[in-house]
Amino acid sequence: MAAVWGRRGGPALLRGILRAASGRACSSGAPVRAPSAAAQVEQGHYVTASLQTKILKELQSSERGRFLLQHAVPFSAFLTDSFGRQHKYLRISLTEKCNLRCQYCMPEEGVQLTPKSELLTAQEIITLARLFVKEGVEKIRLTGGEPLIRPDVVDIVGQLYKLEGLKTIAVTTNGINLTRLLPRLKEAGLNAINISLDTLVPAKFEFIVRRKGFHKVMEGIHKATELGYRPVKVNCVVMRGFNEDELLGFVDFTKDLPLDVRFIEYMPFDGNKWNFKKMVSYKEMLDTIKQQWPELEKLTCETSSTAKSYKVPHFQGQISFITSMSEHFCGSCNRLRITADGNLKVCLFGNSEVSLRDHLRSGASEEELVQIIGAAVGRKKKQHAEPALMSFPLCQDALQFPANSKQWGHTFSHWLTLRTSLPKQMGKAFMKNKLTGQPFLLGSHPEQQWHIMTGILQTQLRGCCVFQTDPSSTFDTKCLEASSVGQVSVDYQSKEASPGSEFCTRDLGSCTKVPRASHSLTHTDEEGRATMVDVGGKPDSRRSAVAGAVVCLGQKAFGMVRQNQVKKGDVLAVAQIAGIQGAKLTSQLIPLCHNIPLNHVEVSLSLDESRYAVVIRSSCQTWGRTGVEMEALTAASLAALTVYDMCKAVTHEIVIEEVKLLSKTGGQRGDFSRV
Repeated sequence: MAAVWGRRGGPALLRGILRAASGRACSSGAPVRAPSAAAQVEQGHYVTASLQTKILKELQSSERGRFLLQHAVPFSAFLTDSFGRQHKYLRISLTEKCNLRCQYCMPEEGVQLTPKSELLTAQEIITLARLFVKEGVEKIRLTGGEPLIRPDVVDIVGQLYKLEGLKTIAVTTNGINLTRLLPRLKEAGLNAINISLDTLVPAKFEFIVRRKGFHKVMEGIHKATELGYRPVKVNCVVMRGFNEDELLGFVDFTKDLPLDVRFIEYMPFDGNKWNFKKMVSYKEMLDTIKQQWPELEKLTCETSSTAKSYKVPHFQGQISFITSMSEHFCGSCNRLRITADGNLKVCLFGNSEVSLRDHLRSGASEEELVQIIGAAVGRKKKQHAEPALMSFPLCQDALQFPANSKQWGHTFSHWLTLRTSLPKQMGKAFMKNKLTGQPFLLGSHPEQQWHIMTGILQTQLRGCCVFQTDPSSTFDTKCLEASSVGQVSVDYQSKEASPGSEFCTRDLGSCTKVPRASHSLTHTDEEGRATMVDVGGKPDSRRSAVAGAVVCLGQKAFGMVRQNQVKKGDVLAVAQIAGIQGAKLTSQLIPLCHNIPLNHVEVSLSLDESRYAVVIRSSCQTWGRTGVEMEALTAASLAALTVYDMCKAVTHEIVIEEVKLLSKTGGQRGDFSRV
C-alpha cells in the first residue's frame, strides 16, 4: 500500500484499484459490492491512516485485489501537463442550442449555429469519453448550450455510466426541462446536478433570460432534492445593479434545502454587451453575507475545487463562491473541455483548440488520438493571461470603475501584474531649471506636462515644439525638443508658457491652439521650485477629459494581437485594465497632480488594420476643483505602454504615437476640443 500511496496521484490511483476490485473494471461476471472501506473512499471520504490500513487488508484478501496492487500504474502522462496538473475532469458540450437567451450569455436573436453534420454524434461522444476515462478521467460533466434539449441525452448518460472507472456523471442545466427528464436521467446513472438560477424574483428571471420559466426551474430544484441528490448545486451569476441585493435571499434558500448555492463572479465573454462595472467581487459578497450571519463557517475544500465554501450553522445547505475574476484557480485546474463540434480546449479562456472530431472521422487510431490529446494538454499554460494582477486590492477596486469595451470583442480572460518600473522612471520628470538650479516639473499646461510624460511613459517620442505666436508677448520663441526617453533638453528663459501658444507635432506638421494661460507657471514657486497648486478656493464643477494614443505594431504583431496569440496573454484586455489602473494612480505617478476621486474611467482599444495599429481612447470624469486631463492622458499612456510591453518580444519596431488630449470640459479655462 505504501508503494501505491507514495506514487504520483496515489489517492486517485487507490480509488481506481478499489473500483476495479469491486467489479466495475471486471471484464466478465457480475459486479461485486465494494468493500465497506472502499465504499468510503468512493464517496469522497478523506483517507486516514487507519482507513488506509483497513483498505489494504480488504484488497489483500482477494486475488484480484492483490493483482491490482502489484500492477497499478501511475496517472496517465498524456493527461498530465508540464506543470504536473492531472486532468481528471472532462466537460463535454452536447449542443450549442439553448432554450433561454440570458443577457450576459447570448444576444436576443441567438447565435449562428454549427451545422448538425459538424457536431459530435452520440457514438463519437462515447468514443472520446471512453478514451479519456481509460487515461484517468474520473468525472464527466455534460454542458451546452442547454444539454437537456438534446433528444438523446438520457441515452448518452446511460452509455457513459457503463464506462469502467468513471466515478461521476454530472450535468449543468438551466432547469427548464429538468423535472420531466430527471427521473430517467437518475435511472440512467446521472449522479450530480448544477442548476443555473440568477434570481429568486420571477419578473427579474424573465428580464434576464428573456423567456418565461422561473417556476419550472424552481420545480426542478425541488425535484432533484426529492430524488436524493446531495447537494443540488445552484449556480448564481452575481451582477451589480441586478441581483446583488438578493445575496441574503439565496443564502436563506439553503436553510431548509440541501443546496449548494454557488455565487459566481460575473465574467464578460465574447458577444457580451455588459461591462466590468457589473462585477461584484467575492470579498464584497462575503462581507455582505457576514453582516447578516457573522457566524458563517468556512468549509474545507478539495485542492482542485474551484469554489470557496461556507455554511451557516444549522442550515441544511451551504454556499460557495467561484472567484474566477478576483482570485483565479489555475494552479489546481484539472479540467478539459470538448466543444459540441468536437474541439478540445485545455483552458476555458484560451483560444487554442484541437479538433478531435476531424481526427476521429479521418480514421485516427486510439493511440494517435491519445498522442494528439497529450500534445494539447502539454501545451496548456500555467495560468490564463497571468491573473495574478487580481490578487492586489487596487485591481479589485479597479473593477468598481471599469471600462466599457465597446469597440472590441475580446474575452476578458485576463490579467497581468501591473509593471513596477513606472515609479522608477518618474524621476526623469524632474529637471534642472537652468536659471535657478532648482528641480522642477516642466509645464504649466497639462498639454506641456503631457509632452514630458510621453517621454517618460513611451518607448519612443516624436519631437514636439512649443512656438510663441502671441504678438503682444515680449518672450522669444522657444522650442522644446524631446528626442528620446530620458534625454529632454530644455532652454527656458521664463517661468511661463506663452499665452496663445501652439503645440506642433513635427512629424505630423499639425498645430493646435491652446487657450490663453495664466502669466506664471502654476506648479513652481517664486524661486522656481516645484510646488502643488492650491485648489481649495476653486468651486466644484463637473469635469471630464478624453485622451488618445496609437500603437503601430507592424503586420506580424498586429496579427498576433488580433488572433490573441501573444504568449503573455490577451493584449487588449490587459492594456485596458492597465489604463484604468493608471488613471486611478495618476497622483502617485505624477508628483504634483492632486488625488482626485474619479466618478468614471473608460478605456477602449480598437484595431486599425489599415495601419496595423491599436487605437486607444480614454476618458475620465469627476466632480471637483481640478481637471482630469492628466488622468485621461496617463490612462492612454499606460495602455499604450502595456501593448508595447506585451508585444516587444515579437518586434522592436513598435511605435507609440499621437498621445494627446482630445477634449476637456469644465474649469475656469473653459472647454477644449482638438479639431
